[in-house]
Amino acid sequence: MPKKYPAEVRERAVRMVLERLSEYPSVYAACKAVAPKLDVGPESLRRWVVQAQVDSGVKDGPTTDELKELKALRAEVRDLKEANEILKAASIFFARELDPRRR
Repeated sequence: MPKKYPAEVRERAVRMVLERLSEYPSVYAACKAVAPKLDVGPESLRRWVVQAQVDSGVKDGPTTDELKELKALRAEVRDLKEANEILKAASIFFARELDPRRR
């Protein structure tokens, strides 16, 4: 089960990496150096940094708000599909009950 880090820890970690980014050849190298000091996995830290860069407009990609909206819309679509399946099953059931040929 993945750990949940508080927002303050994430923000501080991202800020530390961004401040030291010029000292390293890549984002991953910076994350690999900073992560042990904060007791955070280097890949988790790299993903946080990349998402922070996307949110600030430095990199292309979906922002955090867009990802939240996408997640909510996918959940809504899933719920609506489930409701449609239930309604289809109910209409088939009641259509059979009302069919005059079955009596």
